[in-house]
Amino acid sequence: MIAIRPRWPRTAALVCLLALTAGGCGLSAELDRERNPERRPTPTKTRAVPPPAPTSPEPSPAVAVQREHGCPPSGLRVGTGSVDGAMGLRAMTLTLTNCGKRTREMNGYPTVRVLDETGAPLTGVHTAEGTGKVFMAPDSPRPEPFKLRPGETAHATLYWRMAAEHGTYLRVAPDEARDAVNVRPREPLDIGPENTLGTTAWAPES
Repeated sequence: MIAIRPRWPRTAALVCLLALTAGGCGLSAELDRERNPERRPTPTKTRAVPPPAPTSPEPSPAVAVQREHGCPPSGLRVGTGSVDGAMGLRAMTLTLTNCGKRTREMNGYPTVRVLDETGAPLTGVHTAEGTGKVFMAPDSPRPEPFKLRPGETAHATLYWRMAAEHGTYLRVAPDEARDAVNVRPREPLDIGPENTLGTTAWAPES
């Protein structure tokens, strides 16, 4: 006698599958309720985005500038400050640091030329010792001799009137007898043709 195996109807199999699925979903929901009974939203992790790195203007490959770090062979390092301006008058500090090993004798004015982006002198810009030729600039004290010892810094100030054109570099020498270096100020110098750049005398930092 041959036994006949009963067949489950397709409808019954589908009902079982739905029951298992519903049971799984009910178990998952129950576990979620135990973990978070107050139904608070689950916080999501956020990835901090680092701020963009500050950028500084790059010198033109055609213009050799003083290195940012270290001591130049001359033992004197030139620095520039920010440009201050009001009523069309501009002012910027020059610094001269003795990074060498011997004391320097100082007495006089810096020698300065304004250069364009290619390193060529800006046509028509005149440099004057003192500030008498720059309208509204404060009076400049007369130069006094002093010693600049290793590690010490002297300063002078440049004054000019605002103009349409911009200088990119400064060629600075401590005085007429010493070598000059090219430096790039933090901001362009809005000085143009038929304009005067006045300089105060070097003075020791107090």
